[in-house]
Amino acid sequence: MSDKKAPALDASVMEMLASRICHDLISPVGAINNGVEFLEDMGADSLDDALELIKHSAQQAAARLQAFSLAYGAGGRDTSMEPKDVQEIMGNLLRGEGKIRQAWDPHADLGFHKNPPAYCKMLMAALMLAHECLPKGGFIFVDPIEGGEGTLIVAEGEGAVLREGVLDALHGDLAVDDIDPRLVHPYALSALGAYYGYVLDAKVVEDKKRVEITLTT
Repeated sequence: MSDKKAPALDASVMEMLASRICHDLISPVGAINNGVEFLEDMGADSLDDALELIKHSAQQAAARLQAFSLAYGAGGRDTSMEPKDVQEIMGNLLRGEGKIRQAWDPHADLGFHKNPPAYCKMLMAALMLAHECLPKGGFIFVDPIEGGEGTLIVAEGEGAVLREGVLDALHGDLAVDDIDPRLVHPYALSALGAYYGYVLDAKVVEDKKRVEITLTT
């Protein structure tokens, strides 16, 4: 763990984080319920359509739960976790939406000679932030930082953006009263980074339509 003091996650921040998780799960869980009701109302004639809706929504809910569990849960620091597991979970999350693809090799050098503690947890959380930077879709890449030790996560696509307040939240420089559900993830990522000894930064490269997120120690 790092000696650096992590931003305080007081009750209001935890409430917003819980709200954010619930908000992201309401849609697929609600769709599962709709599929069941559709099946009950329409009978056997609706079986195929209802099952397809239930299957798709269940996959989305499961993918989001896996991502949240890895990024926010204690299991994310499990030393048996590998980048290939992160890629698989992120792939499941993106597949349900269909707007964003990831293109990186989890078996390649990702910037650390030996992965630091909770690396996969931090990588998952950084990928989730990259996902938020692509409202119109695009690609996510993961590479080693050139000329130094650390990981570069790139979100590339039309309209790639760092929303207002995200950088301050990521640096832990945002007052708790200024945090809202849109900013609670980068703020929590900052707290996790400080706790596990990581430094996070991000910038927009407008001419390349990309956002670059760095994960260093």
